[in-house]
Amino acid sequence: MKLQTLAAGLCLLMTACTQNPEAAMPVAEPAPAPASLPAPSVSSVHVTGASQIEIGAYLADLGGCHDCHTPGWAQTGGNVPEDQLLVGTDVGFSGPWGTSYPGNLRLTAGQLDAGAWADMMKDRNGLPPMPWPTVNRMSREDLMALHAYITSLGPAGEPVPMAVTDGSGPRTPFIWFVPQPPEAWPAQP
Repeated sequence: MKLQTLAAGLCLLMTACTQNPEAAMPVAEPAPAPASLPAPSVSSVHVTGASQIEIGAYLADLGGCHDCHTPGWAQTGGNVPEDQLLVGTDVGFSGPWGTSYPGNLRLTAGQLDAGAWADMMKDRNGLPPMPWPTVNRMSREDLMALHAYITSLGPAGEPVPMAVTDGSGPRTPFIWFVPQPPEAWPAQP
């Protein structure tokens, strides 16, 4: 009965809002801001799953690692052969910091054990667009699972170019990673 009353009230409200959009509707006072919730301790929050490799694969997908570190990921909707996953690219991201490159995670992770990888990722503070503050807040368990996934893929690919931070500009294809005003868009024919 309560559900029917709620549904009828919702229908009435929707009808009232769509029938006469010009009519003055009473404006509700803004709700008071909710009390801020304490941030969970990163050591207490981590993903669980059937295996470290499956957890790491999930985190790589969810965290968007493939978006930059797997060539062709976005263009193919993620349909990239396994031998190309997380090998980095020489397409740089340029901005006021210079030009940075998505590293070959398979080569980097393969040089470190899981603990050293987690330590590096917890402390590293590199160039944009890598979301270092987010990575730094990941739990040690999740970082070690990410390492398990990456190393399960085996070594592949080549090292990517070093970042260019001397002001000389990009030396490879690049994406200009700075907001532009709409008028900067080229005129359409």
